[in-house]
Amino acid sequence: MTAKCLLEKCINCNICKDYVTCPVGNVKRSIKNGKCIGCGACVISCPEKALVLENNFQKKEEYEKSMTVFVNNKKIIASGTVKDALKASDIKLSKFPDFTNEIKDQIFIPCECGGCWTCLVLVNGKPAPSCITPLQDGMKIETIVPKQKYPLLRVISSFGAHTVGGVGTPYWLKNKKGPIEVVGFTHGCNLRCPQCQNFPMAFTAGGHLLDPYEASNILLGLKEVNEVNRIVISGGESTLNRIWLLELIKSIKNQDNDVHIHVDTNGTILTPDYIDALVDAGMTDIGIDLKSINVSTYMEITGLDNLELAKKYLQTSWDAVEYIIKNYLDRVFLGIGIPYNKSLISKEEIKGIGKMIFKMKPDIQVCILDYRPEFRRKDLFKPSFEDMVEIKEILNDTGLETVIVQTDKGHFGP
Repeated sequence: MTAKCLLEKCINCNICKDYVTCPVGNVKRSIKNGKCIGCGACVISCPEKALVLENNFQKKEEYEKSMTVFVNNKKIIASGTVKDALKASDIKLSKFPDFTNEIKDQIFIPCECGGCWTCLVLVNGKPAPSCITPLQDGMKIETIVPKQKYPLLRVISSFGAHTVGGVGTPYWLKNKKGPIEVVGFTHGCNLRCPQCQNFPMAFTAGGHLLDPYEASNILLGLKEVNEVNRIVISGGESTLNRIWLLELIKSIKNQDNDVHIHVDTNGTILTPDYIDALVDAGMTDIGIDLKSINVSTYMEITGLDNLELAKKYLQTSWDAVEYIIKNYLDRVFLGIGIPYNKSLISKEEIKGIGKMIFKMKPDIQVCILDYRPEFRRKDLFKPSFEDMVEIKEILNDTGLETVIVQTDKGHFGP
């Protein structure tokens, strides 16, 4: 597989140039010079779908690019990236993590753009993400990485102050003047939302590759400068690299035990044991998006084309909310996010979401997010203030008591 640029679609937005980490240097130049190895990182990130992958393995010159590498001492013939060598060695590349480590020969590879570093392997004795690391002849790849021996890494960027907060920010703070939180945005996401509101982080590795201690020092420094007591880890999808996130939270708490640590997430991999670990590490606030109740709607919103995976992600996010409500509301503030745009989800389904949340806890905070035209859905029309107030009324009518809406005029409610 190699990438091809559809010039008639390209608008020279430079996302592929400025944000994508191309393993051979420069996206368009590598395509033009025939150097592309087909990792697909640029294809994921292109807002105009001007970059596509072509299957040209049948070509003689592509076959000649095949190399001999060794995966866990097993000789493999492959081309492209380490990911391709893992596939050729019959290692399963999973979209849902095995936190129990019971499934052998499996690697969780959620973002495929080099952002989350969850698919970490050892390449000639050095840590590297399997999704975008190019193969070289004679390369030795090891899938068992002793975590205590090698640094935990993840790409994170856009550190700064939040003036309105996120889904997991208590509503009474949202209208406060000035910063209320400081935030770092992790790169990489396991979803492919065509209207992604934060796609430069979700689908690229164009940030700072940091270990948890480095990231915690930056966030704590910003906290002091902005005179706030809240730190947010957002994204992209913040939970993909479990060990990194837990170590980041622990590092923050070890230096400031009184700070509130807020995680914003899509909830798709938040199993009960993961939630337990986050709370034990020191997480105090969490915002979880519940994008729908119908899997067809969920696939439309998230861009997923795998029905079984979509079902699993959707169920996991709802189960995560229920688990926190039943076990942790005495220790953790929970906010639920619901994205709204009439082109993505119906008012009837919004009502159904409200009824399900009401059954779990009527007074839980619910924040309706007004999805604007973005990324690959520039055809959308952003909901008006009146539209958002109507959605709030629909949810209030289901019995929910603490509903706020994100609008052009700020947050409104409860």
